[in-house]
Amino acid sequence: MMQVLDLNKSFGRLHVLQGVSLECRYGSSIALIGPNGSGKTTLIKSMLGMVIPDSGRILFDGANIAVDHGYRRRIGYMPQMSRYPENLRMGRLMDMLVDLRGSDHGLDMELIDDFRLKGMYDKRLGTLSGGTRQKLAACIAFLFDPDMYILDEPTAGLDPVSSEKLREKMQREKGKGKVTVVTSHVLSELDDMVTEVVLMDEGRVRIHSTLEDLMRKTGEQRLTRIIANILSSTSANG
Repeated sequence: MMQVLDLNKSFGRLHVLQGVSLECRYGSSIALIGPNGSGKTTLIKSMLGMVIPDSGRILFDGANIAVDHGYRRRIGYMPQMSRYPENLRMGRLMDMLVDLRGSDHGLDMELIDDFRLKGMYDKRLGTLSGGTRQKLAACIAFLFDPDMYILDEPTAGLDPVSSEKLREKMQREKGKGKVTVVTSHVLSELDDMVTEVVLMDEGRVRIHSTLEDLMRKTGEQRLTRIIANILSSTSANG
């Protein structure tokens, strides 16, 4: 489980995170949503150790990530945009990643097979289409069978069949008790994938609730309608 405790981060006068707290429990799939500039990216980078918060703590299974960096081996991260050395071949990249981990035991090759990437291992990374780069990023995120996934706009650029394969993979991992944090601007894609919703705005967590509770409170069944209902109510009360 990852715990974010009263996280604050500013860049100059811009307060990007303001007292952010949340728990990411095993077996949960969390939709991290909010408008551009709401703090989602900074929160993700903080969880990955790529941004150092001004105050607050992040714990992974009780250990402070600021002093215990080994937790990163237990997270599979899929960025929204992936960049690779253009002259490197796909197969060589995969070999290098395995070599860096020091073991090829227990590799999760399921998505590599589903996306039929082995037949493209001789291709140079600079020649890959945007969709193929996205498939490769997904395969890398799942490759080492981590305990937690952080997936930033995972289906962006994927064709419908590949998007469905990735969603099915995410469902299977959730069934194994893994924890997933996923962002997407296409809320309809998250309806069948998530169990919890975190809505951020202006650097704060405005909502953190189970999808089931939000359905009950709003009377809506679709995430798009749920968020619209909440925002409409907030605007009316504000």
